[in-house]
Amino acid sequence: MVHTVKQRRLEAKTDYKARLALLKSGKPRLVIRKTNKRIIAQIVESQISQDRIILGVHSGMLLSKGWPKEKEGSLKSKPSCYLTGFMLGNAAKSKINGEVILDIGMHRNIKKSRIYAVLKGAIDAGLKIPHKDIALPTEESLSKNKNHGGIFDKLKKNI
Repeated sequence: MVHTVKQRRLEAKTDYKARLALLKSGKPRLVIRKTNKRIIAQIVESQISQDRIILGVHSGMLLSKGWPKEKEGSLKSKPSCYLTGFMLGNAAKSKINGEVILDIGMHRNIKKSRIYAVLKGAIDAGLKIPHKDIALPTEESLSKNKNHGGIFDKLKKNI
């Protein structure tokens, strides 16, 4: 018997085994995706045949919060990823009750990476997400970037 592989798996867009495990939990998911210029973070609830986005933010929204326009090219850096997660966590406090599960999709699982910087920001804002502390970047690695100067601390207070 010949087994055909689903199209989205061939295109490296969906890991069906991991998705099924996430859907079986019945909990909302923190979906983190990277584009060429930005980081997108969303809280997604799964319904019978489709997903419903409860809340979504992207790192481009930091420009309206005080991120310098001349630093627009660094909206995928670790500090901007952390602030994106922090912004999502603050906005989700009133909409989410209980635990949220992390969904990184087809991105590689690399500890202390930008994906985990978003997770750390969401956790610091108050979301309950199961994780291991060893995977999260340290505060020093988030604020040590000399190019961003005092932007990180200033924006964290504004958000």
